[in-house]
Amino acid sequence: MTRERRPAPDAVLADIASYVTDRVIDSRLAYDTARYCLMDSLACGFQALAHPACTRLLGPVVPGATMPGGARVPGTSYELDPVQAAFNIGAMIRWLDFNDTWLAAEWGHPSDNLGGILAVADYLSRKAIMEGGTPPTVRDVLTGMVKAHEVQGVLALGNSFNRVGLDHVLLVRVASAAVVTAMLGGTRDQVVNAVSNAWLDGGALRTYRHAPNTGSRKSWAAGDATSRAVRHAFIAMSGEMGYPTALSAKTWGFQDALLDGRPVTIAQPFGSYVMENVLFKVSFPAEFHAQTAVECAMRLHPVVKDRLHDIAKIVIETQEPGLRIIDKTGPLANPADRDHCLQYMVAIPLIFGRLTAADYEDDIARDPRIDALRAAMEVRENPDFTREYYERDKRCIGNAVQVLFRDGSATPRVHIDVPIGHRKRRDEGLPLLVRKFEAAVAARFPAKQAAAIRTLFHDAARLDAMPVQDFVAAMVRN
Repeated sequence: MTRERRPAPDAVLADIASYVTDRVIDSRLAYDTARYCLMDSLACGFQALAHPACTRLLGPVVPGATMPGGARVPGTSYELDPVQAAFNIGAMIRWLDFNDTWLAAEWGHPSDNLGGILAVADYLSRKAIMEGGTPPTVRDVLTGMVKAHEVQGVLALGNSFNRVGLDHVLLVRVASAAVVTAMLGGTRDQVVNAVSNAWLDGGALRTYRHAPNTGSRKSWAAGDATSRAVRHAFIAMSGEMGYPTALSAKTWGFQDALLDGRPVTIAQPFGSYVMENVLFKVSFPAEFHAQTAVECAMRLHPVVKDRLHDIAKIVIETQEPGLRIIDKTGPLANPADRDHCLQYMVAIPLIFGRLTAADYEDDIARDPRIDALRAAMEVRENPDFTREYYERDKRCIGNAVQVLFRDGSATPRVHIDVPIGHRKRRDEGLPLLVRKFEAAVAARFPAKQAAAIRTLFHDAARLDAMPVQDFVAAMVRN
């Protein structure tokens, strides 16, 4: 009996596998940025634990199905199998839309991959200790983060899945599957197998991100994606086969079935570019295309706060992606709807001089001044903002806001090209990022434990050398 000869894997699968298994990361900037990214991701997760809508989804799928000696969920007492722990950690990090961001042809949040990376690293670290082996260290976690950021971010540079209705968490599943399989000791072929299955899952629809269906799934979709990736990694490590032309197969492959035949491409060689240039959300829990608009509104607050009833028009200039994603009129159903509405995110700081997670809740949203200001807003694309958004050496996320009054007067036009979390404003942003972490830790843990957690990040060399199980143990809350 003649067996069918399998083709060589698609170039995209092969390049991803070679990168995660063979590439040595030698960028000091990438590792330094990754430590801040780890700190910030944990801060976002700890903040999310104050929200019952998040915590009710955490823990085991079936009550009581814990795994002593498994992977821990920071900020909680859960010990779970790595697949479910990845969901928990990923959902926490993403819940408040406050973690790092990457904007390109496809946008996304590369730290979503930390759910799978940290869960598997803790599982492997505890397993190694029990078996007398050498546990992975935090440096290994940082390496996994750099590589997952790179796979997700480089794929996003040249491929737009949102334009065909698919959600960006597809790239979390692909990147996490690749990196986690390598962490488990997978060969290049096993990484190809895992990643091929990640692509064969297709793509989640963006239905839950857009009116009239906007809902809280957008806050746990990334946790779902990174946990699914961990499952694919373990399946590949069991010896299960992969599908080498998962992308390019005629009719049945990802490209023909979901992209109308357009090829998935790699815009540039994999290295450490994405981590080095990632965008941090420092000031506001708001969709990233709106960050500079919110900052503009904050600057205008002192000028307009006593003249809200005299406003005739508010002009917001934004980039084309911002216009496409977050320009929303009409009723907003819930916090998930409001934190992706450019007009809402500008109205709140104009009125109150702030924008926090609590400002998306119903009690604030009932304020009639918010919808009155939204009704006065005109959102338009500024072609210069769009052009500079895509330019590799700029990567701006520009917005401008101006308020016009009924008597014919107007505020200055406030224009900001890059938010505080941008690489061009790193020096300004990193101290604020540390404060964000310290505040989140103080709010979640008893004082003595909070102080110990803060010191973890004081010495980079000591942190890098720390076994993962010790790092995670410091953040267990009973």
